[in-house]
Amino acid sequence: MRLNTIKPAKGEKQSPKRVGRGIGSGLGKTCGRGHKGQSARAGGFHKVGFEGGQMPMQRRLPKIGFASLSAGKTAELTLGELAKLGAKGSAIDLAGLKLANLVPLDTERVKVIQSGSINIAVQLSGIAVTKGARAAIEAAGGKVES
Repeated sequence: MRLNTIKPAKGEKQSPKRVGRGIGSGLGKTCGRGHKGQSARAGGFHKVGFEGGQMPMQRRLPKIGFASLSAGKTAELTLGELAKLGAKGSAIDLAGLKLANLVPLDTERVKVIQSGSINIAVQLSGIAVTKGARAAIEAAGGKVES
């Protein structure tokens, strides 16, 4: 076998349509476009999805996805921010975090994440914490109440 003898399999390649080459070709005269109408004309086309004035499919189908209503109501707090806020043995809750301007006023849930370090004992109530943050708070002598 040589590279100059390789050919595609029989029936694999089709010769291109030769339009306008006489009646015997089957594509003479109107060249496969039919008689009259927009698609028979030169330059006669519509944008993709156009359905002749009928409401197109992409506008008939319902939209998908949603905007979460609760997305803005949850805030997260780092251990470093928590350490700045609390005095030794102080109790921290959601109202206290709002007063200290650490979370927005419309926040309904707060979660403490393990980022930074804490070395003072704080008492959290009504605030969610991650596993790592809970371990760090308890190691510093603090307490977490759910």
